[in-house]
Amino acid sequence: MAVPTSTYRLQIRQQFPLSAAAEVADYLKTLGADAVYLSPILQATSGSDHGYDLTSHDRVDPERGGEQGRLDVVAKARELGLEVVVDIVPNHMGVADAAQNKAWWELLRLGSEGEHAAWFDVDWKAGGGRIKLPVLGDDFTDDQLTLEDGELRYFEHRFPIAPGTAPGGATPAEVHGRQHYELVSYRRADAEQNYRRFFAVTDLAGIRVENRAVFDATHAELLRWVSTGGVDGIRIDHPDGLANPAEYLEWLAAAAPDSWITVEKITEPGELLPEQWPVAGTTGYDALAEVNSLLYDPADEATASSRYRSLTGDDRDWGSHVAQGKRLVATTILHAELLRIGRAVRAAAPDLADGDELVVAALTELAVAFPVYRSYQPVGNEQLRAAVQLATSRKPELAGTFDALLPLLAGGDREVTVRFEQATGAIMAKGVEDTAYYRYNRAIGLNEVGGDPGSFGSTVAEFHAAQEQRQRLLPESMTTLSTHDTKRSEDVRARVAVLPELGERWYAAAEQLMQRCPLPDQSFGYLLWQTFVGAGWIEPERMHAYAEKAMREASAGTGWRDSDADFEAAVHAVVDRAYVDKEIYNLLDDLMAEVTPHGWSNSLSQKLVQLTMPGIPDVYQGTELFDYSLVDPDNRRPVDFDLRRQLLSELDSRPAHSVNSGRSSTPGLQLEMIGKAKLWLTACVLRLRRLHPDRFSSYTPLTAAGEAAEHVVAFDRGGAITVATRLPVGLQRAGGWHDTAVTLPNGRYRDDLTGHEYSGTVEVAVLLADYPVALLALSD
Repeated sequence: MAVPTSTYRLQIRQQFPLSAAAEVADYLKTLGADAVYLSPILQATSGSDHGYDLTSHDRVDPERGGEQGRLDVVAKARELGLEVVVDIVPNHMGVADAAQNKAWWELLRLGSEGEHAAWFDVDWKAGGGRIKLPVLGDDFTDDQLTLEDGELRYFEHRFPIAPGTAPGGATPAEVHGRQHYELVSYRRADAEQNYRRFFAVTDLAGIRVENRAVFDATHAELLRWVSTGGVDGIRIDHPDGLANPAEYLEWLAAAAPDSWITVEKITEPGELLPEQWPVAGTTGYDALAEVNSLLYDPADEATASSRYRSLTGDDRDWGSHVAQGKRLVATTILHAELLRIGRAVRAAAPDLADGDELVVAALTELAVAFPVYRSYQPVGNEQLRAAVQLATSRKPELAGTFDALLPLLAGGDREVTVRFEQATGAIMAKGVEDTAYYRYNRAIGLNEVGGDPGSFGSTVAEFHAAQEQRQRLLPESMTTLSTHDTKRSEDVRARVAVLPELGERWYAAAEQLMQRCPLPDQSFGYLLWQTFVGAGWIEPERMHAYAEKAMREASAGTGWRDSDADFEAAVHAVVDRAYVDKEIYNLLDDLMAEVTPHGWSNSLSQKLVQLTMPGIPDVYQGTELFDYSLVDPDNRRPVDFDLRRQLLSELDSRPAHSVNSGRSSTPGLQLEMIGKAKLWLTACVLRLRRLHPDRFSSYTPLTAAGEAAEHVVAFDRGGAITVATRLPVGLQRAGGWHDTAVTLPNGRYRDDLTGHEYSGTVEVAVLLADYPVALLALSD
């Protein structure tokens, strides 16, 4: 298996096509990356900014560079000795414009008898033999339908016409009534949608890759790339949406036996990947959570919780927010999925038919109570039973229905089992990631994909235990700090992690801001001010765009479907005040200045830890410098590779220790605004991993001794030693490192960041005099 020593993720778009990826490959090589990691490149909906709405599996998207662009990337990578990793989307296809998706067009044209009927997961009976397409607006009238060029049209939407259904003189409405699809109000999707979607996105239709013929058809081009040497690694998007992830992965692994395969699987705390899956591991959200937790002191939790309650008036704990968010989406945007499971239950157990409403209510409660994204029966049966127990405690009147459903959900009926598993993942994603994460704002840096906002930091010992397990079970799993799906970039998280450490300095400032700029939802106001401190003075239009997405995701004062103009105007007015009101601006600016050096320290520490911990590190495009991006699409903005190339060249042309302008006993104070130190650190680690992969083959915790020992995280990977600072505010308040020291394993070690050499027991104040981190490589 070709396992890279590291990857560098590139977002391929019209503005950054494959030709551009080929042009930056030499920079990635110089940086030290071992693989070019490409976002989806198969043909997607025209104008797509992300590529996850693909419309064809048999060609590279011409808007992103086409086949020639792919070949250019592969050729350049091979010339430089780089591997190529691609991101694929097996779960769904883009159907926003039916005319762009041949398979979907044919399904609509020919219905359940067409050759593509097996591709899509449609409940034909529920639609009376028709696919319900929720595209009509609130003011729809029949005269808005037209017949043009042999198609049925509704404004910009185009639909095919079945053979023989449009005789001369027929009205558009009459023709519509004869089709294999029915255009319905977008509001009916919640309860009447009869094709499986990606979460609740009606423009993304689920496909049935559990059908071997569909798998073969949709993977032929990918496997051609593999067979011709154009792909070394495959990243699987959203495996939890698949009917049978294990079988799918077995097919893929058999077809691409030498490929490094990772899955975008979100695991909850304590949850492990099913050991039967033939994959190297996940795409790194679990690792992100482990590193992120190091930035928080569990001792600060009580104060953070108390002040959050007093500032916002929200006395709900994380578990309550999870249940409320999941119940919201289960009874609205994803209700159709539960109704479909209810119909499957009726078919499998007719004796439950008289209680259809009770069945759906019980399914809803079980989905809300489910502790992880999904199970994979029989794997995860204990999670199903835990959900039954919790749901029964919440709704004892449904106990009998829970008991009757349990055998079906545990594998007694395949359709019921699979559809419930698919639904719990979607409900978790939408109810937690896209709802509760924007409602529970005690410490927003913890509200990250794969994280657990209900916990508050971890000890160094807990981190070491997690890494020893990672080294033992998933040494080739990907690790990451930022992705196209993270709620905020790693450097924003590094800054907001400082706030609980500041304690009353932060809480008093937040109270002033919230009193001077009150919002109808004070919890959202608390999120907003944390975001300002984390992102800094980014362009106002970016902060406005973030605020709009965040408040609509929260679905508390406004929402995506029915927005509240007054609520949104109030939020936007507060954003404007931050930039133009001198008093508010100065209050924020002073706070940002205080946070900055500690945020830099956190940024470098978490970067070094992530790049050196067990697993294969990924660098998301541009994050080798400080990057203050927010949730997508903000994190897909263009990256200035020319600047990075220039800075790296400058760094390589001068002594390593001169990246910083002096030695300081206070970590972080000498770091440069542009993030050169982070660039240098990234290059040093990636180059060392590529040159000496054997030095990253084990994991041994190193324990510091002395007054500030709790501020050190250190470990030996087998000849490469990481030493990093944590909780920098507390360290500064304690007066620095004092007598704290680390004893190195036998041998002499060179700090790749500074060039200094060490052996034996070393005082941390000396070791971390230039940077808040050290990368020690065993001398040859």
